[in-house]
Amino acid sequence: MLGCMQATPPQPGAQGATPAEAAVPTATTAPDALLDRAGQLARAKRQATGLLLAVVLVFALTHFFEPGLGVRCVRAVAEAAMVGALADWFAVSALFRRIPLPLLQRHTDIIARNKDRIGGNLALFVRDKFLDAPSLVIMIRRHDPAGMLAQWLTAPANAGLLGRQVARLALTALDTVEDARIQAFLSHAARTLLGRIDLSRSMASALGALTHEGRHQALLDDLLERLGDMVRAQDTRDFVADTLVQWIRREHPLKRRVLPTEWLSGKGAQAITHAVDTLLKAVAEDPQHELRQALDGALQRLIERLQTDPDWARRGEEVRSYLQNDEVLGRYVRELWADTRGKLRADLANEDSQLSRRVAALGQWLGLSLAGDAALRVRLNVRLELWAATFAPDVAQSVAEHIRATVQRWDAQEMARLVELHIGSDLQYIRINGTVVGGSIGLLLFAVSNAGALWALAAG
Repeated sequence: MLGCMQATPPQPGAQGATPAEAAVPTATTAPDALLDRAGQLARAKRQATGLLLAVVLVFALTHFFEPGLGVRCVRAVAEAAMVGALADWFAVSALFRRIPLPLLQRHTDIIARNKDRIGGNLALFVRDKFLDAPSLVIMIRRHDPAGMLAQWLTAPANAGLLGRQVARLALTALDTVEDARIQAFLSHAARTLLGRIDLSRSMASALGALTHEGRHQALLDDLLERLGDMVRAQDTRDFVADTLVQWIRREHPLKRRVLPTEWLSGKGAQAITHAVDTLLKAVAEDPQHELRQALDGALQRLIERLQTDPDWARRGEEVRSYLQNDEVLGRYVRELWADTRGKLRADLANEDSQLSRRVAALGQWLGLSLAGDAALRVRLNVRLELWAATFAPDVAQSVAEHIRATVQRWDAQEMARLVELHIGSDLQYIRINGTVVGGSIGLLLFAVSNAGALWALAAG
């Protein structure tokens, strides 16, 4: 009912609106939809009112006939139908407008009078019935979002759409940061943030985290393995041999003429690479190798100096001041950003954007990975359920507060008008039903009160 309404922000440059007026949103909907609903409401009102006028006319005409049993029956039906029609007209109309009737007018204009309470109840209803954790978990289990995502992403058209949409968002973000004031704000924020960082202690914390419980040893093992592969490669041996030949020619030109230079360089390269490879293997195979211990000691000493040495603290301040205030560095960063921004903008503006293609390929890969791995889909759905159960209360409360605050800002009479436009045509059937039900009850009561006469008429 209220889903078609939204808070309309003040339009820039609006004529004749004070700042206070511009700051108060009103409940609005699309003009074409309003016209259609207004037409439906007018037709429904004409039908209900026409039926009321018809029974009034019938009631009036019964006074021009002899008051026989049939005439009295028709009059009773018409009278009861009028009562039902008028009662339901009052009930429906009292929802949306004030009706100046003694003792009753305080119970009219119900929606406008209770706008804030309606907004609060609506917010609670959405929070407790739509955004509560059990409902969200049931929805996730029913619809299998991971499977739906996999099915959607595996379609090439959808992957391409994803890429284009990401490119559009990136272009919008780029346009945003190009604003002079936003650029000035970001620059000021970066300088302020950098000014609050203790570089030496931050580096000490980073190194401490990297070396905690020997985490750096895994990196060292990987480095040793890569260095060993490189040392054992034939290209490395050829490079060392060629370097030895060049050294002999440069440093000992006379000996080069009498010694087998190529043979010596080959053997020397083989010996050097073998020695280095042996050392790397020894370090890799021995967790307590002296070189590992030396590395640990050097890192610990560096961490301690970064934390306590005034000289390192002074160097950190110098680096931070340089990063904050050096004009050459600042100009280089600005030029680099301008160049990167121009290339990025040109790519994003292109229909065949490289970023768009990469995002599309990534999306399709993700879809294929999910489609081919049922266990992964199950785990992803389980994680979604856990996230829903964890974050749903806070999100639901935020949405409820937004709904409550939005409805409170709406104009009461405008809200009542829009609610009537959205549900008023359906409520007119209450008036029609009231007329029909009232007439039926009138007929029933007339039959009961005149049962003897009707029995005699039927018997005769």
